[in-house]
Amino acid sequence: MHLQKLTGILSICRKAGKMEIGFAPMKEAIPTGKVKGVVTASDISPKTYKEVQFYCHKANIPVCPMPLPMETFGGAIGRKAAVAAILDAGFYDRISQLCSEAQTNAAEQSE
Repeated sequence: MHLQKLTGILSICRKAGKMEIGFAPMKEAIPTGKVKGVVTASDISPKTYKEVQFYCHKANIPVCPMPLPMETFGGAIGRKAAVAAILDAGFYDRISQLCSEAQTNAAEQSE
């Protein structure tokens, strides 16, 4: 259920124009001060994830690894991608909350 809500909020965020999709657009948006948080697909490459962490840590921007693979993540945001910068604090807070809930549920189910 949380995954459906997560894909829905990602889609709404993109349609509202509050998202930069892809690594290069994320990297370009960080110095503008508009990025409130960055989300990554669950199957992002370790090298790319490390670079995302580096740029976000430098700018004190939180990173939320999502429980969605690139295919599902891309379907929600309208194109294949592993990284998206969220430009609205409200959207980022909700996405981050849903990610945490989905991870908690997955951990509980595996016990």
